Amino acid sequence: MKKLSAALISTVIALSSAVAVAHSGGTDSKGCHTNHSTGEYHCH
Repeated sequence: MKKLSAALISTVIALSSAVAVAHSGGTDSKGCHTNHSTGEYHCH
């Protein structure tokens, strides 16, 4: 039972961390940049 719980917790953590996706692109002095494909200017 402990092995099953550990496996389930590990799977949930692994899948939830996959949601955060990084993208390339340098940032300016404010930590912001323009997404050239959409024209959107945003900060991180």
